[in-house]
Amino acid sequence: MKLGIVGLPNVGKSTLFNAITNAGAESANYPFCTIDPNVGMVAVPDERLDHLAEMYQPDKKTPAVIEFVDIAGLVKGASQGAGLGNKFLANIRETDAIVHVVRCFDDENIMHVVADAGTNMPVDPLGDIETIDLELVMADLEMVNRRVEKAVKAAKGDKKFLHEAEVFKALAEHLNAGKSARTYECEPEDMALIATSDLLSLKPVIYAANTDENGFTDLDGNSYYQKVKALAEREGSQVLPICARMEQDIAELEDEEKEMFLEELGVKESGLDRLIKCSYSLLGLISFLTYGKDECRAWTIRRGTKAPQAAGKIHTDIERGFIRAEVIAYEDMMKCGGIAAAREKGLLRSEGKDYVVQDGDMIYFRFNV
Repeated sequence: MKLGIVGLPNVGKSTLFNAITNAGAESANYPFCTIDPNVGMVAVPDERLDHLAEMYQPDKKTPAVIEFVDIAGLVKGASQGAGLGNKFLANIRETDAIVHVVRCFDDENIMHVVADAGTNMPVDPLGDIETIDLELVMADLEMVNRRVEKAVKAAKGDKKFLHEAEVFKALAEHLNAGKSARTYECEPEDMALIATSDLLSLKPVIYAANTDENGFTDLDGNSYYQKVKALAEREGSQVLPICARMEQDIAELEDEEKEMFLEELGVKESGLDRLIKCSYSLLGLISFLTYGKDECRAWTIRRGTKAPQAAGKIHTDIERGFIRAEVIAYEDMMKCGGIAAAREKGLLRSEGKDYVVQDGDMIYFRFNV
């Protein structure tokens, strides 16, 4: 899974990236300090995997990972190449979802840049969101219009392309009104067709509402955050309140100190853990587990994936030669104290090709190639 961290310059993108990846991306109080996207791989915390590793003492423990990409700050006019617009749009196109960092705090020492790097603007989270959304929509509109032209030409030789042309014409009208492809409503089969066009404004979004420490501890009284939250609810996106500067401090602490610090704040999980949960929920992802002396590993799949396709995540040969999956729910195994005891109680099941893998399933695949 690849998540692109985006936003206007100076909203806290690189600070957040540093905090969640400890990758040390340059962070400075001026626009475009991130010119090439910084990339960080983050292990997905999973207590189930940790417990399996304690039980089996494997040669290798491999968690699921998320790739975070810190993308250069966008400015108004990016869809026409302003700032680092073309580079920004190319980088975001490669991601599965967008983490849109929105500034929800006042600080006279940090410029709020929207269009001109030399002009300081008042903080306006909804205006910032609209600015970036509009740039993505404008870039998409150009692509959709090209798709319409291509379908119209193809329809001269094959009438089946007429429907495609109509679908994209209707979408173009929606985009032309300044609305994102995410908010476009149509039949499921038409949306499946639209999804083939890799549109920027179709990508799912998590709004990371970046507050200062005071704003984070009093979210009810943070009017900036409340506006972003209301917008996310209207469009069915996720919203995550986070204090990037505080997360950077937390990231530098030892585990024990980290727990104490979070407890003092009245927060159960770090921003990274909450962001990962948001990402999994947004993209409809779950994890299944494989286990043994050689390796204990967590694998990420989409909810609804059947056993053979889950096996294919491990190796295409296992999917091709799939015979059956020996499955036990992690919770059942823990209650029994081990696989052998679970087998005696009949909790270890043999599942076929139509089995839909569940979150936390421990699976051993039988196959023959």
